[in-house]
Amino acid sequence: MFLSLNHQKLNIYTFSRTFVLECYKLTKILPSDEKFGMISQIRRAALSVHLNIAEGSSRRSEVERKRYFEISRGSIIEIDAALDVTKDLEYLNNYDSNKLVEMMVNCFKMLSGLIDSKTAH
Repeated sequence: MFLSLNHQKLNIYTFSRTFVLECYKLTKILPSDEKFGMISQIRRAALSVHLNIAEGSSRRSEVERKRYFEISRGSIIEIDAALDVTKDLEYLNNYDSNKLVEMMVNCFKMLSGLIDSKTAH
């Protein structure tokens, strides 16, 4: 926001920012007794996706960049697992998760592409 850095030009950075916002919208419909459980966990994992993309992009070493992108992708897997539980608990009965799922899949694919690329940059 205040710095003008290369990670801000990456499509995955912009896309992951929108993904974070969508995850926050989802957590607003979860029961308030999940404040320190599911809500906190999903929000932290979503933010981790975005922040690790930013930090990884600043690394000079290809190995380091890939590692941060792997951590980011792992956070997406964490959100997916949390959504399994929210569904089992019937928290998502009145929520259309199609947009969030599509965004999650796209983030995962984009990160996988960065990890698998030779330059990871």
